[in-house]
Amino acid sequence: QVQLVESGGGLVQPGGSLRLSCAASGLTLERSAIGWFRQAPGKERERVSCISKLDGSRWFADSVKGRFTMSRNNAKNTVFLAMHDLRPEDTAVYSCAADAQFDFCHDDDDEGIDHWGQGTQVTVSS
Repeated sequence: QVQLVESGGGLVQPGGSLRLSCAASGLTLERSAIGWFRQAPGKERERVSCISKLDGSRWFADSVKGRFTMSRNNAKNTVFLAMHDLRPEDTAVYSCAADAQFDFCHDDDDEGIDHWGQGTQVTVSS
């Protein structure tokens, strides 16, 4: 059984930083496409970043480019999202997703992704 467990969310002031973690079990992240998504109240889910299964390339949404980075610790089977210069509009529930077969990082379809975490709340407010 695959489980993705996010952690690291919280309340931060504008301009601050947070690092989210997504720990996987039952799935090897090194051999999977991995992504971070967020959903704010009343808004549609938004893809934030991903790492391609095929070539390890990273993609970031324009809204977070230059502020967010994504990394992976293969030994711990964990992926991270480092978020800097946070803004109130970054407030959302952040979820990680992974798929060992479907390289969604090169596809716009999010609905076909096999595994999702429960999410962690990030609130940016003074």
